[in-house]
Amino acid sequence: MSTLPNPSRRNFLKLAIATSGGLFLGFNWNTASADTQAILTEGTLAGAIDFNSYLSIAPNGIVTIFSPNPEVGQGIKTAFPMIVAEELDVDWKNVNVMQAPLDTQKFERQVAGGSGSIRHSWQRLRKAGATARQMLLEAGAKQWKVPVAECKTEKGMVIHNTSGRKLSYGELASEAAKLSVPSDVKLKEVKDFQLIGQVAKNVDNPKILIGQPLYGIDFYREGMLFAMIKRPSAFGLKLKSVDSTAAKSMSGITDVVTFKNNVAVVGKSTWQVKKAIDSLKIEYEKESDLESTTDHNRIFEELLNSTNTTVRRKDGDVEMAFKNAAKVIKSEYQCPFISHSPLEPMNFFAHVKPDSVELIGSTQTPEAARNETAKLLNIAPEKVSVEMTRMGGGFGRRLKTDYVLEAVEVSNLVKAPVKVIWTREDDMTGGSYRPAVRYRFEAALDKQGNLVGYKLRGVGMNSGNCTREDNFPSGAVENLLIDTVEHKSPITTGPWRAPITNFLAFAEQAFLDEVASAAKKDPVQFRLELLDKAKKSPTGAIKYDIDRMKSVILLVVEKSGWGKKKGVSQGFSVYFSHFSYVAQVGEVVMQKGKPVLTKIYAAADCGVVINKSGARQQIMGGIVDGLGHAMYANLTFKDGAPQQSNFNTYRLIRMNEIPEVEVHFVENTIDPTGLGEPALPPTGAAVANALFKATGKRLRNQPFAEQEGMKGVS
Repeated sequence: MSTLPNPSRRNFLKLAIATSGGLFLGFNWNTASADTQAILTEGTLAGAIDFNSYLSIAPNGIVTIFSPNPEVGQGIKTAFPMIVAEELDVDWKNVNVMQAPLDTQKFERQVAGGSGSIRHSWQRLRKAGATARQMLLEAGAKQWKVPVAECKTEKGMVIHNTSGRKLSYGELASEAAKLSVPSDVKLKEVKDFQLIGQVAKNVDNPKILIGQPLYGIDFYREGMLFAMIKRPSAFGLKLKSVDSTAAKSMSGITDVVTFKNNVAVVGKSTWQVKKAIDSLKIEYEKESDLESTTDHNRIFEELLNSTNTTVRRKDGDVEMAFKNAAKVIKSEYQCPFISHSPLEPMNFFAHVKPDSVELIGSTQTPEAARNETAKLLNIAPEKVSVEMTRMGGGFGRRLKTDYVLEAVEVSNLVKAPVKVIWTREDDMTGGSYRPAVRYRFEAALDKQGNLVGYKLRGVGMNSGNCTREDNFPSGAVENLLIDTVEHKSPITTGPWRAPITNFLAFAEQAFLDEVASAAKKDPVQFRLELLDKAKKSPTGAIKYDIDRMKSVILLVVEKSGWGKKKGVSQGFSVYFSHFSYVAQVGEVVMQKGKPVLTKIYAAADCGVVINKSGARQQIMGGIVDGLGHAMYANLTFKDGAPQQSNFNTYRLIRMNEIPEVEVHFVENTIDPTGLGEPALPPTGAAVANALFKATGKRLRNQPFAEQEGMKGVS
């Protein structure tokens, strides 16, 4: 019995599905079991029965579960099959997981973004597993000629309760698949879960550990060409002329082509192409005013004082509340543009053929990649196939399809299969950034220190609505005004992990600490009072769950020993995003006169936790991501050109700068909500509020390490 070949396109195994007569193309994905090194083999799927879009069962009892959504490190390729396997009642050791290709007929929402995959697919996945389980039960009962009610399932077996007779799923699969698919099936109670809520290792771990091909950048097909693209050196420039004489004469170079504002060099190896692209002689000319890519402070100041705003929410009489206030607190918070910086730079494979297009690579939006390709080439979307690889990070960058379309354009021009690869410098200087934003906050307090008025104005660069007007403390303040101003910049921006809230949460939660201090109240108690007020006498719409927010606050207060530790400065933050709630406490101690962040506690309510290991890693990863970018990341521009092009000038967090992280989950039976992003937003404020307690220095701008008095902070 031979194992599957490496996942090159020419070596894809064509797996016959017995019930449909069709073909399924798949990679050599490792078994889901953490205890066995067995891998998917041709024998494993010989005669396999396809029960539905999500699973098939082979005669030997091995269950193959297809994971349709892109895997970007959020653990979806493990979590999705766990949900199916739970309802199917199969032994996890006998489960193989395969990445499904794009198929809009079989699957919905094949997207990795917005922390919405589990929330969207929870019931669908459960029903897929439960439906197959019911059909297997009926097949067993039919064979024994007993009522279905007398039978049960357990770890891939159908068991007759009275006689103790057993049949494996593999033995029953063929007959079960011939039965009518039940329209209504009973799902398990949460209390009966045996797999969900346990610890399961990531199904790709074995490949990751030994470096087997898995990511888009690993993909290789014999005969394909490599391409690198020279893009304008600054935003606001357009291509004027190009001299490619030297490049075309170099060894291994097959072509140099131009399209839109780009020049692509195509050749037989990345090294040959890299040397050739460096030899190009290119001239650019101005296409737009480049001042708006540099003088951001002036732009922010002008727009913050603009009267041309978009009102997002207004409750009560804000003007009167501030006029009669006993005290008014006003502050501004600002963040820079930052890069997505995924470990795996952008890359994609495209083969434009006379009658079809083949796409393979790392994408968070495979359907968008297909549709944009079809639009570009003026062909039907059905003529475009998309196969997904695992992604070495995306954080929103791979929601876009620009790098996919580059591969399509080049392949179409040179009439050959092409893999476009970006260098790290390409990725950082020609990519899509988190928008720069400035917020102005104002709070009105009465004589008793109660918050009676609240204003927030956001100015964003290509960010659309840079607020979340219905998030806390909206609904807890009688008089509230939230508005925005938008600036259109030549700098391309896009979703960055936890879009908008990645900085807004810091600004809101740090400002609430300022208000609590002015009111002479404990920061935690101040927020709890506001939540109680929102529940007792809400103002306008309440679009967050007050009880769930309080639950994470109380849990993190308990676990961190809030306010009870000597020599430790604690900072608090709580946030609601992607339908989940996360509260955090940061701890800072002074060492040799410098503040040192030693620990972060986190309490999360994301409903039912699918995989405790994966969930914990998501929380910890989000915290490290949020901390590192709040502390260090900064992308600046001069005349439209990014001033940082690699990690020697663009600062990321280092391993020795990561504090201890302790994670706790609120246990409940609520359907799962987002987890890939919600832990990032509250981190900045928890750390900044702790640093204030330790140093007396308010941090209102990011990155923290560049602010006055923060040199040497760690």
